[in-house]
Amino acid sequence: MSRRALTLLVAGFLVLTLGVVGAFLPVPYVVLSPGPTENTIGQVDKKDVVSITGHQTYPTSGALSLVTVAYQGGPSARIDLLTALRGWIDPTVAVVPEETIFPPSSSAKQVEEENTVEMANSQDYATAAALNELKIAYRTVVTVLSTEKGKPADGKLQKGDEILAVDGKPVTSVDTVSQAVRAHKPGDNVTFSVSRGSGQKLDVTVQTVQGAKGKPIVGVVMQARYKFPFTVDINVGDVGGPSAGLMFALGIYDKLTPGQLTGGKDIAGTGTIDPSGEVGPIGGIAQKMVGARKSGATVFLTPADNCSEAVKAVPDGLRLVKIQTMHEAVQALDSLRAGQGNLPSCSAS
Repeated sequence: MSRRALTLLVAGFLVLTLGVVGAFLPVPYVVLSPGPTENTIGQVDKKDVVSITGHQTYPTSGALSLVTVAYQGGPSARIDLLTALRGWIDPTVAVVPEETIFPPSSSAKQVEEENTVEMANSQDYATAAALNELKIAYRTVVTVLSTEKGKPADGKLQKGDEILAVDGKPVTSVDTVSQAVRAHKPGDNVTFSVSRGSGQKLDVTVQTVQGAKGKPIVGVVMQARYKFPFTVDINVGDVGGPSAGLMFALGIYDKLTPGQLTGGKDIAGTGTIDPSGEVGPIGGIAQKMVGARKSGATVFLTPADNCSEAVKAVPDGLRLVKIQTMHEAVQALDSLRAGQGNLPSCSAS
């Protein structure tokens, strides 16, 4: 063998070796793929996804399915280049930079914990939205989640305190507390009427200080909790994040109302929800639609802000219905059940 041929052979072998080794090197990307669906009026592991006690419920049929996105990769389990290349070729999955799922300032464990908290909040918001739609009264409770070290509230307000009133005015939301504090000037005193521990009621006076943009603050982090007139339990297993809020709300609504909201059809959907019933956008819409269609859904309730993205990737046989509020979702399902075809649909604009 000539020296030239030997050189080419060795070079080719090295290129091949480097290519094979490179294909298995970890890369900072995450593969997003269609995840499982769960029927919110069905069961998971022989347990109702939505169970209600203390209020009359009604039989349901069909499916109101939440949809999920599965991910592969992350800081502690990075995918290799070959896996990323396969993902780029597959139209049903997405390959995204790692930091879009796992911000550099957060660990994988922190992201999972945040998803768990968001899921718990979405269940409360969904219950509130369903009860608002049904005109069933409930009470909003504002509690102290934490205080900022070194700020005036530190050592005066305590975690778990229920804020009943500020300066004598009853509290109905986190915003009402914030507005009451901002109505003062830095250096003013604010009186918080709180319920602490087993129900001890006391007034706590806190002096405001100047915060960002000159606004008065006391350094308290609050959260809203809801006291509903009956118990709603939601069981979804290992699912996190806030994007199932709309489908939880519809599942609760369906169980609390006579008749079948779906008319026996297989409906899937997604969207965050707030207590007023406003539906917000979510991520991974393309993968969620694929998962919905694979599960048998023919109608997909789509947040209005996701519509332009959704129409570019909608699978065959899946009808997109544009939703902005809980009320619109109920109206759309009523129209579908009645066989009416004129529904708000997504467009590319």
